[in-house]
Amino acid sequence: MRLGRACFPAISPFGAHGPGRALCCQTVSTSGASLDIPNGGDDRETKLLGIRALKMAASTHAYVRGNTAQFYRWLAQSKFAKALPTGPAVWICGDCHLGNLGPIADSDGDIEIQIRDLDQTVIGNPVHDLIRLGLSLATAARGAKLPGVTTAHMIEQMVEGYDHALAQRHESEDIEPNVVRAAKRRAWGRRWKHLAEERIADVTPSIPLGKKFWPLASAERTAIEALFASDPIKSLIRQLDRRHARDRVKLVDAAYWVKGCSSLGNLRYAALVAIGGSKRKPDEYALFDIKEAVPSVAPAAPKARMPRDNGLRVVAGAEALAPHLGSRMSADHVLGRPIFVRELLPQDLKIELDQFSSGEAKKAARHLAYIVGHAHARQMDLATRGFWRAALAERRGGTIEAPSWLWNSVVEQIGLHEAAYLEHCRRFALSTAA
Repeated sequence: MRLGRACFPAISPFGAHGPGRALCCQTVSTSGASLDIPNGGDDRETKLLGIRALKMAASTHAYVRGNTAQFYRWLAQSKFAKALPTGPAVWICGDCHLGNLGPIADSDGDIEIQIRDLDQTVIGNPVHDLIRLGLSLATAARGAKLPGVTTAHMIEQMVEGYDHALAQRHESEDIEPNVVRAAKRRAWGRRWKHLAEERIADVTPSIPLGKKFWPLASAERTAIEALFASDPIKSLIRQLDRRHARDRVKLVDAAYWVKGCSSLGNLRYAALVAIGGSKRKPDEYALFDIKEAVPSVAPAAPKARMPRDNGLRVVAGAEALAPHLGSRMSADHVLGRPIFVRELLPQDLKIELDQFSSGEAKKAARHLAYIVGHAHARQMDLATRGFWRAALAERRGGTIEAPSWLWNSVVEQIGLHEAAYLEHCRRFALSTAA
């Protein structure tokens, strides 16, 4: 079955926006209201910083997601830092929180729950992924008003699920949490129209300017045109889901994408591409995410051999940790800055944990740690997996199954992030009142 196929009327390159849009703020009408949106430069950066501050003020969990660099600074300064075990040097996510896990489709349309964001990936210590995931789960539980006892059990279940993956045991479907099962069901039922309506408002083959999408500067537009005219990107596009090696690839529209939290302020673009068919009637359209690859804030293992180019680093980490995603990514440069490109598929979703019961929380913790453990374990041979399982088992307490280093690190990080979140909110309130 071919996923994500769509047919539309022909449209000229760059839709109704035209290639010569002015390089200053534009006023766009949205539901009767006027919205000033920047077109690059200092004005864009200022607005992005404001949006990032607003997003991080939404909740403690949102603050955790946008605060990766501080997480690692606090972890390095922690009194528990010396107690952390040194695991095998493998590719790790580096920013392993709930929003970065979810259903991912590969180039053939098969779906698995995998890590879906690898911006911070490095060859490093796998305990960093465990601590960051534990912090994310714990803050989500607090946001759902679950008792602290549930959080303790969630951390225990994380260790169980992770060990299960290292042992290469299959995770039974009967212990799969409802939130994961629902995300997979939703992913299987999605087609291009769902992605288009969700990301670009409707199935019209253009990207609407507004809160989410801003105009490009002329240099950005020229660079993106060149990117999609290059052979490596054309090959990436043609490899997906029974496309043909000679299919036409034509950039239809592009815009700056206001997306993410910690990455706001870096280069981020959405590109709409026509594929196959004729110039007047393409076989289908596809949406691409172009994202700047910045240096990782996650600590790399000593003497780790990784690509120096950050785009290549992200792609290499994705291929190791999330093959469904890595198989449809490519690295390149835009305006002299490293980027990575991936086609967005309708089946790519994040797992949403907003309101859930104690039972579901424990199941989710186990299963998501299993997913992360599986991503780590696929890079280890049998002897290395055995060593790592034994090292983790040695550090478990007598009454609490979670190792003390994991529990203590998560608890300490919760306190630090809660305090920093409140201070962030205070400063944000003062800045908006001024």
